[in-house]
Amino acid sequence: MKEQKLEIEKLETFELKDIFECGQCFRWNIQADGSYIGVFGNNVMQVQMQGNHILFKGICEKNIEETVKEYFDLERNYEEIQSILSNIDGNLKTSIEYGKGIRILNQDLWETIISFIISANNNIPRIKGIIERLSQKYGTEIKWRQHTYYTFPTPEQLKDVTIEKFRELGLGFRDKRVFETTHNILDGKINLEELKNEKNTLKVREKLLELPGVGPKVADCILLFSTLKRLEVFPIDVWVRRVMNDLYIKKDDETKVNNKTILKLAESKFGNLAGIAQQYLFYWKRESA
Repeated sequence: MKEQKLEIEKLETFELKDIFECGQCFRWNIQADGSYIGVFGNNVMQVQMQGNHILFKGICEKNIEETVKEYFDLERNYEEIQSILSNIDGNLKTSIEYGKGIRILNQDLWETIISFIISANNNIPRIKGIIERLSQKYGTEIKWRQHTYYTFPTPEQLKDVTIEKFRELGLGFRDKRVFETTHNILDGKINLEELKNEKNTLKVREKLLELPGVGPKVADCILLFSTLKRLEVFPIDVWVRRVMNDLYIKKDDETKVNNKTILKLAESKFGNLAGIAQQYLFYWKRESA
């Protein structure tokens, strides 16, 4: 594969830090010049701001324009979404102004499942390290500009990996869960193509919850951040619980606020854009803490 390049006009709703540091992805890394390099699918790409333009370059399996448009969700009107959400209340408007460059990526479903199983009770540097080691050990090598990168391994590439081998990569208690989920998919207990084609979000969520290591929060992250793209889901972690309590619920002890209360509030306030609202609120609360 040869290098491809694409240059587009800068968008108000496209900021590198907002996209790559908001907690939705783990294989993009900042470079000395402020650009980011990431591996997704069978692609290695560098994204860089240059004046009034955004420059994309790298090794792509398909045409780079098609790849960028799909992965970065460029056909969705984020200006309109921000306008709708900003009119809900001042808190949301403030959080959008803070993270206005967030776009929710269309990430590979399989990679998103395993990545968020690994993310459970984990921190981002450690998650990124585990995923990188997993890819180096079992993924496919791609060489670009004197550097070697590795794709995220497919279920087939992991079929002979034992729990012990996963443990050696630093997965901790997640080793068994990644092993079992891999084999559930290889054995056809969960069909990823069927999940993509299923329109009913609750049915998809129920199937995801059958996978070892996938609880409600992980399931919702998979639904929101993968090619499933269910924008109505509202993943709840410690930061989301905190911001929803601080802004709206206002209990003395945020840990006493249950998920049902938060979900009901999110659905009534944000509707079918709850997932995007969650990202603005989460990112704002975490980054400005």
